[in-house]
Amino acid sequence: MHYLVISFSHKNSTLAQREQMSFVDESSKLAFLTQVNSEETISESLLLSTCNRMEILCSCSHVELAESHLLRLLASHSHSDREALKARADIFSDYGAIHHFFSVASSLDSMVVGETQIAGQLKDAFKLSSDHGYCGSKLSRALQAAQKCAAEIRNTTDISSGSVSIASVAVTKGRECVGSFNGVKALVIGSGEMSVITCKHLVAQGAEVTIMNRTLSKAHAIADECGVAVRPYEELSRALNEFPLLFTSTGSLSPIITDEMISATFFNRYWFDMAVPRDILCHNEGLGIHVFYIDDLKEIVSRNISIREHEARASFMLVSRHTTAFFEWLKSLSIEPLIKNLYLRATQSAQEESQRVIEKGFIAKEYEYALQKATQQALKRFLHPFAQRMRDGSDSMRVDTLIESMSFLMNQEEGDEMLQTTCKYYPKGH
Repeated sequence: MHYLVISFSHKNSTLAQREQMSFVDESSKLAFLTQVNSEETISESLLLSTCNRMEILCSCSHVELAESHLLRLLASHSHSDREALKARADIFSDYGAIHHFFSVASSLDSMVVGETQIAGQLKDAFKLSSDHGYCGSKLSRALQAAQKCAAEIRNTTDISSGSVSIASVAVTKGRECVGSFNGVKALVIGSGEMSVITCKHLVAQGAEVTIMNRTLSKAHAIADECGVAVRPYEELSRALNEFPLLFTSTGSLSPIITDEMISATFFNRYWFDMAVPRDILCHNEGLGIHVFYIDDLKEIVSRNISIREHEARASFMLVSRHTTAFFEWLKSLSIEPLIKNLYLRATQSAQEESQRVIEKGFIAKEYEYALQKATQQALKRFLHPFAQRMRDGSDSMRVDTLIESMSFLMNQEEGDEMLQTTCKYYPKGH
């Protein structure tokens, strides 16, 4: 068994390219996961699609076949050339896949290093896949280990101190544009976590905030949580010409703000589109409209990265340590079936020998149970120190030889398969 990751993010793809790759609703994600798991070499899969990345983590029996299958599906989904996608993608297998996955979970691979949204996004991605039977114990183990890694990084470094997100970066840029938020009216469109964070940052800095969403009840829920006003979504065309600040992050498949909705105003407007695909399709910037998309926020993001560079280095050391520990733990799991088989064979031998002794008349029939218990206990006492040594010896440098030797000594044909499916987790030299 192998782990495989194919990743498209702000590091290797433009905003337009990420829009093509994105999955904006649950049904499209589930339809894609169904196609992914239709490949017999793939046993489990997880799809993560956010504003800055789209990537697939899977468990597979053959990396090359799984990779080819995934790229073919992604090319069809994004209407892109398969070879062009492959050239742009970051593709990781086994150790590299888990190291990347841990880095993503720890927000070290995010556009805004140290942001905290990714943890919730990963949990949601796993829950969706798990609830519908697309992943199980293999990816569950990886996610639990990733969460443990991320927790240690948060607790032992300052990588998330004063943590920021795309929403907070957008608000910071908005404040730079208008000078001060005191008394400034801001319109926030959407009902997701990004919108909630935006509202809270704006309110905390003195802006007069109004929330708008297609589902009015969701808008009221955010208004109650953040202390902002609500406006019906049907008034969007009029509202966007009344607010100098606009922040939008919806799950719409097509733009919700277009040229024909825009009228001239006597004040400048600053619009922040945090959605993928984009919510704003505007060519009227001559009307005093300044539109900022996710990729336009990179200057602030770069500052964030430089400030946290030292903490990031320390964090990556922890990621490497946790990745190594994860594969050592996986290998230790392969020792237990050998130990169990050893005890089962010993029990079987004790029963056969007890039966032979009874049949020969060496011991009376009424002592059969006591004889079996005695022989089994003797064998268990004899095997116990060997089993303990096997567990103690299951480290990364010795486990391959141990499994192979024990499988040979026990004439265990399935040992070869076990060796192939467990030892390939951990490449030589790590």
